[in-house]
Amino acid sequence: MNYNKNHKILGEGNFVLSISEGEFLEKHVAFYDLFRIEHGKIVEHWDTIEEIPTKENHKNKNGKFNF
Repeated sequence: MNYNKNHKILGEGNFVLSISEGEFLEKHVAFYDLFRIEHGKIVEHWDTIEEIPTKENHKNKNGKFNF
């Protein structure tokens, strides 16, 4: 598991979402990590990993991280 680039970090209240790009099991993927913070420490963590299709298989021209 390699995180190569962090595209966005969003926070509201005691939640922080990190949207990153990297490699997992030799595939190009997007990482979404959601953290719940309490007293300055991470107390819960949820994540999802989504494979990013090759450019030939994109459904639109926006790309995965064109916010």
